[in-house]
Amino acid sequence: MTIRHNKEPQTIDAIIELKTDAIVSTFADGSIVWHDDNPTNITDKQISDKLAVLVTEYDAQVYARNRAAEYPSNGDQWDMIYKDNKNSTTTHADAVEAVKTKWPKDNSGPV
Repeated sequence: MTIRHNKEPQTIDAIIELKTDAIVSTFADGSIVWHDDNPTNITDKQISDKLAVLVTEYDAQVYARNRAAEYPSNGDQWDMIYKDNKNSTTTHADAVEAVKTKWPKDNSGPV
């Protein structure tokens, strides 16, 4: 998948999925300008169908984006792991589990 994972898919993402080397511009009013004359004749229906698939995939990953925003920084996690190993504690596992519990994979969070 070539879409931007942190931003809802747009028409341009669907076009690029259908034709990776497309030379095209898309505009807020929904218009599309093909700078390469759409040599593969991609239809508006193909674009809208692909966009619907990309939006569905994007929506299914809400939990993952929420988790990523709430996990401690990499540096903090490495520090927790080091201290857990040194002190026989579970602060890192507890911190990760708290985020996973708050944002379950079924997108029902926050819990």
